[in-house]
Amino acid sequence: MRVLGGAVVAGGLAGCGVPAAYVEPGDRAAADVSARDKRLTWANWPLYIDTDDDNPNRRPTLEVFEKRTGISVDYVEEINDNDEFFGKISPALMNHQSTGRDLVVISDWMCARFVRLGWVQEMDRGRQPNVAKYLDPLLRSPAFDPGRRFSVPYQSGITGIAYNRRKLGREIRGVQELWAGDLKGRVTLLSGLDEAFALLMQGDGVDITKWTADEFHTMCDRVEKEVRRGQIRRFTGNDYTKDLVSGDVLACQAYSGDVIQLQADNPDIRFVVPEEGAELWSDSLMIPDRAGHKTNAERLVDHYYDPEVAAELAAWVNYVCPVPAAQAVLAGSDDEETAALAENPLIFPDSVMRERLAIARDITSTERVEFAKRWNGIVGL
Repeated sequence: MRVLGGAVVAGGLAGCGVPAAYVEPGDRAAADVSARDKRLTWANWPLYIDTDDDNPNRRPTLEVFEKRTGISVDYVEEINDNDEFFGKISPALMNHQSTGRDLVVISDWMCARFVRLGWVQEMDRGRQPNVAKYLDPLLRSPAFDPGRRFSVPYQSGITGIAYNRRKLGREIRGVQELWAGDLKGRVTLLSGLDEAFALLMQGDGVDITKWTADEFHTMCDRVEKEVRRGQIRRFTGNDYTKDLVSGDVLACQAYSGDVIQLQADNPDIRFVVPEEGAELWSDSLMIPDRAGHKTNAERLVDHYYDPEVAAELAAWVNYVCPVPAAQAVLAGSDDEETAALAENPLIFPDSVMRERLAIARDITSTERVEFAKRWNGIVGL
């Protein structure tokens, strides 16, 4: 769930790569009390799990796990912003203390910071046969975590372009079309550096799996030019949806999950994976250092890779499902609306779309200060 924070460089500790913050591998684990203490604490974003239609305090997929395993889950919806959450738990992690959480869900660019700082434990795949079998090949080896040793995608999404087909009067197929004359003053871009940069570089033909500093600055030059000539109306957080719905904006950077929800009320709103490509991102499950219920947490992660469970979650959250096998489960549903989700390429990307998706290499700690300063200057933060 990509929710933009107000500051691009929060948690300067990680951005500056303070050596004292790094935790050596031998200092990351605590005594695992899972065998005798059947519980765990899971921190997640609000509205990011299935709930019962009649009782929003009930979470069916979580209740199934508790019934199957006898493990009680304290589910806490406390993550509203990656940087804010980083600030909340970083004092404990840098001081080799427990955060009080056994499992967290954070965006991959923030996961990269945790991996670099040694603030996350490697998962035991021997306890996670579903992850080993069903994890989408596209998501198996991001640059920040080769082989997904420390992270497992919870839900994924695509950063692409949303537009109002009826009001614009034409199709949009690529990033370069955002700079067309008929869109002057009617375009928004995302304000967050980590959210915005990859798609914009793809518009310049850059391979985002191995982009360079020169390519980043070339992209910034382009955006600065479009700001000066009035092409870009403003830079936004998740409130871009309001501008698109009102018609003040005709095209914008957008997230696939948001657009699915907007289309329910306005079928004229379209989402496009540009011809030049789009960024595939994830919010991932991680077990922080000193977690006392590591085994229980690993079992819960694997539970969400059961295709039946993944299908139920996908039908509720409407993001890209990291378990392709869940598509067949949804397709077999007796409920027509649920079965139709199996054919939605924004939940299960088809082969053509998959060829255009890529996971961007993350911004390293040494790059972040320079790049954030440049981007903030353009955005006005």
